[in-house]
Amino acid sequence: MNMENRRNLSTIEQLCFSTIRIEAKNDTSISTGTGFFFNFSIDGKTMPFIVTNKHVVRKMKEGTFFMTEDDGNNFPLYTQHVRITTTDFEDAWLMHPDNNIDLCVMSITYSLNFALEHLHKHLFFKAFEDKLIPSQEQLQDIDIAEDILMIGYPNGLWDSIHNMPIVRRGIMATDINLCHNGKREFVIDAACFPGSSGSPIILYNKGQYSDKHGNINIGQSRMYLLGILWGGPQQTIQGDLKVEVIPTSYQKVYSETQVLINLGYVIQSSVLRDFVPLIKDRYRL
Repeated sequence: MNMENRRNLSTIEQLCFSTIRIEAKNDTSISTGTGFFFNFSIDGKTMPFIVTNKHVVRKMKEGTFFMTEDDGNNFPLYTQHVRITTTDFEDAWLMHPDNNIDLCVMSITYSLNFALEHLHKHLFFKAFEDKLIPSQEQLQDIDIAEDILMIGYPNGLWDSIHNMPIVRRGIMATDINLCHNGKREFVIDAACFPGSSGSPIILYNKGQYSDKHGNINIGQSRMYLLGILWGGPQQTIQGDLKVEVIPTSYQKVYSETQVLINLGYVIQSSVLRDFVPLIKDRYRL
């Protein structure tokens, strides 16, 4: 394929560079999860971070990522990647202060600077920004059963040659305007497998969309970062339902006792704003 013909990446192609596969290990196990890039804007300064779930990084000593190289003209070199390994992995993350919110973030500024200054490589990625978090007014136009995208690495699967994730579709299963069971989250109907933990949940309508009030917007696209997948209900062989984190190791779920039922619990994206004071404190901004 002549890559010159792909210089204008589509929105979906760009979204595929918004996620990163996380491989974490300790003395006894190796697991995988999904992270995504998010730019925090603090006092006029843009700081790129990776977002994922706490349970992806907890008790893990080492983490490995692969980031795609940039050709120097803001275009990805699909088959050229930089391997980034972080030791003291759990300590590198800022944990959300609420123990009931399974979310954490890690700065990638050092990794980007190291790649540029020591490896002489630019890294290509696309980060979500605060403006993609829907406002209260925008949320009022989002209906139940809207189509959503989930981008990540189910069962750790990916295109390792091109460093690309897997894109899946689903629908909103509950009203995003309501805090499901009193928590800052909602439910999606999608196949949520081990390795999907930390996947961004995106509403993207290309070219036109209809809002919940029946207004049809032709010639307009709509995209929001709705939230972050963290867990879902599993059914035991006895028929009992339990809410569990999405496992990071697929060996843990394909047993005779628990089965995922293709529902996912998603943390509302507005929760990301809770990290701003933590980042200010950590980096003394």
